Amino acid sequence: MFNMMSMFLLFFRYDGAWKIFELMEKNNAQPDHRTSSIMLNIMKNTKASAKDAWEFFQRMNRKGVNWSLDVAAALVNIFCCEGLRKEALIIQSEMEKRGIASNTSIYNMLMTAFCKSNQIEEAEGLFVEMKEKGLQPTVATYNILMDAYSRRLQPEVVELLLLEMQDLSLTPNAGSYNCLIRAYGRQKKMSEKAEDAFLRMKAHGIKPLSSSYTALLCAYAVNGLHEKAHTMYMDMKSEGLKPTLETYTALIDTLRRAGDTEKLMETWKNMIDEKVGGTRVIFHMILDCLAKHGLYHQARDVIYEFGKIGLKPTVMTYNILMNAYGRGGQHYKLPQLLKEMAALELKPDSITYCTMIYAYARVRDFSRAFYYHKQMVRSGQIPDPRSYRKLLNTLDVKAARKNIKDKSAIQGIIKGKAGLKPRKEKKDEFWKNRRKRSMLNPTYGHQRKRFL
Repeated sequence: MFNMMSMFLLFFRYDGAWKIFELMEKNNAQPDHRTSSIMLNIMKNTKASAKDAWEFFQRMNRKGVNWSLDVAAALVNIFCCEGLRKEALIIQSEMEKRGIASNTSIYNMLMTAFCKSNQIEEAEGLFVEMKEKGLQPTVATYNILMDAYSRRLQPEVVELLLLEMQDLSLTPNAGSYNCLIRAYGRQKKMSEKAEDAFLRMKAHGIKPLSSSYTALLCAYAVNGLHEKAHTMYMDMKSEGLKPTLETYTALIDTLRRAGDTEKLMETWKNMIDEKVGGTRVIFHMILDCLAKHGLYHQARDVIYEFGKIGLKPTVMTYNILMNAYGRGGQHYKLPQLLKEMAALELKPDSITYCTMIYAYARVRDFSRAFYYHKQMVRSGQIPDPRSYRKLLNTLDVKAARKNIKDKSAIQGIIKGKAGLKPRKEKKDEFWKNRRKRSMLNPTYGHQRKRFL
């Protein structure tokens, strides 16, 4: 029975393992700690909750199954994956009270859980405790700490940990150097040091992984070096390594910022050919780049292609299109986009309306700007006061004398909605004695003629 359950676990046939366990219970077969360990690992792989795992563990205890290292390790792993760090520490403490000593693997699990929650000081404490108990840290142990310091943008600490590994005769692997590359690469003006770390890895005879190339590519992307990022992508493919979704996201983003539509389209087609699943972030980045450079037909094709993989247009999609159309002098197409949104049952937000108002204000069509402002107010999509003030400044600069009435009306509504009070001048003590200047002739009662 035990061997069959192990085989099911090995080949990910979790349902089969549960059926065997139920058959054991039906025949009153006594489980042991190996049975308990296998079933807990299956519960972890099927993403069962820590509560369910603990109830199963107590059920095994009632059947007379004793604590063991593999059972405790499986429990600690489940609790750590769920972020229950304190509870995992309690399980470890209880295990040691029963005479079962922790191993390096259990400490690695606990350190990973604390590092993921950005509690590196606690992870360092566990690291010291582990060494005090005579346990030898592994490469994985150091990689856990280096990854945490990499996310904190502390490459100098990662360098020290690499030296400490070498002092202990531990050979860093590609994952170790990836931490160093990311630590430098996530910061601006540090791409050269990230590149140096990549070359050091190759000099030590360590073959870079797909994640290594991606880390350096991201470093180039952060610093706006789109040519180097694209070269790294091509080198990666020539080495027979498959780019990941993270690779494509970083590369497409840097090509979008650089405005290199040709390479962006080529990269996107490669992504489709390699069947790398797209995300809405990539969808909107490609759409934004193409639309801003006047490639409206290609932008429409992108919407169609992403629709085929289940990424339908959203309000943000149309906001991107409207912004591009408005800036590209295609303001007359904005009402059509608004109709498309209505057909898809997408409700315009304040950004949608503000984009349209800016587009018409840019071409001094304040009648339409005023109309869409009224639509925005009626729909309840009111932006924040800061956006209103920005809109006011735009109107002040762009307004024409022939549309002064519309300008005054829209400014009045904006000031009212933004809570801006009209400026009142202080009156002096003589204001009551002042006479209003009449346009009527006091002698004859008819309107005074104006001579220009």
